[in-house]
Amino acid sequence: MNNLELAKMANEVRKGILAGVHSAKAGHPGGSLSAADIFTFLYFEEMNIDPKEPKKEDRDRFVLSKGHTAPGLYAALANRGFFPVEDLTTLRKLGSYLQGHPDMKHIPGIDMSSGSLGQGISTAVGMALGAKMDKKDFRVYTLLGDGEIQEGQVWEAAMFAGHRKLDNLCVIVDNNGLQIDGNVEDVCSPYPIDKKFEAFNFHVINIDAHDFDAIRAAFKEARETKGMPTAIIAHSIKGKGVSFMEGIADWHGKAPNDEEFAIAMADLEKVGAELCQK
Repeated sequence: MNNLELAKMANEVRKGILAGVHSAKAGHPGGSLSAADIFTFLYFEEMNIDPKEPKKEDRDRFVLSKGHTAPGLYAALANRGFFPVEDLTTLRKLGSYLQGHPDMKHIPGIDMSSGSLGQGISTAVGMALGAKMDKKDFRVYTLLGDGEIQEGQVWEAAMFAGHRKLDNLCVIVDNNGLQIDGNVEDVCSPYPIDKKFEAFNFHVINIDAHDFDAIRAAFKEARETKGMPTAIIAHSIKGKGVSFMEGIADWHGKAPNDEEFAIAMADLEKVGAELCQK
């Protein structure tokens, strides 16, 4: 896909996020929206995956370490063809397979159940090590939140990955600067994030998380980096794409009401119309 096609798809992913969270009357829109461009690039450009064969042996693996942003992952999977887009509005409903956090047993395309912060990256590291031991050439990607990296387990996993030179592992940190309690810098500062990963023997790339040229270049650089894992620090905007959500910590974990949902969808419809004119 070219950048315009990716931007249009990311806008559809954002619509799916809002539709799901609004219907559920619960969920995490802010961090799902900030990572929407990353989700889109991974599932429509970067990863070796097949919606018709979600468990194929040589597929690339993805672990959503910040599992609460499942609405973003679900919207990307649905638009990619893993399950019907219409099912997004069953999010968190009784009997729905789309639970509040990813469930590998019931959701097509989910490689690992997640949600307990800090644990997803450890699973991803194990997958990457397993690939090396089995002499498989698939890659493993994992997305973390910048609030999540306050968890000590993240750094145990990073230390192991760097020590084992897992160059088939790509860690992405969605650095939107906000967590449920406010600014990550005020709660428990993880900065400088890039220098920390460098200290754990990672190749580190800083990017604008909403620039597809930068995203494409970063993942290419990660694939070409040998002898060490890569960490992409994706500088993003919480609530990206929705005027009243952008940069507001309150939208970490609450659903828009009917009026807010209408405004949010209008914002995205405007973006879509502008993209169609390019």
